[in-house]
Amino acid sequence: MTTSLPATQAPELRRNSAGRLEWRGPDGEWIRGVVPVRAFPIQAPDRHISLVGPDGHEVAYVESLATLAAPTRALIEQALHEREFTPVIRRLLEVSSFATPSTWTVETDRGVTRFVLKGEEDIRRLARDVLLIQDSHGVQYLIRRPLELDRHSRRLLDRFL
Repeated sequence: MTTSLPATQAPELRRNSAGRLEWRGPDGEWIRGVVPVRAFPIQAPDRHISLVGPDGHEVAYVESLATLAAPTRALIEQALHEREFTPVIRRLLEVSSFATPSTWTVETDRGVTRFVLKGEEDIRRLARDVLLIQDSHGVQYLIRRPLELDRHSRRLLDRFL
């Protein structure tokens, strides 16, 4: 059974000695191994978060992270960051070739990295101002607002769009 939490009632969360999240249900029992999951990770990353129990069923729902107390929000954000791996590209530094496959060197929110783009079809437009790039190993990179990239980055990216 899912508990939908109103904005005034924050979920009781804690980390156990193994570092896993635990949630206190309405019956007062702690459920171990709770995992936060975003419903819309690209379009609404801070809204519609489910807390999923070890059996794979939703145990609680948070409409907006902004309504939570800072310590609870920090626990959920940290767990989401650990679970999800979608680096955000901030700048394109270098592209080995304008023909694919090509090696891209990019600056992301997690540091500078290199990856191989197999083909132009691995660059997908998710929304008007969101691109998702998948490298040859299946790692996905996000570009939010590509028109706001620096001039050099836009010129490199335009060659593939």
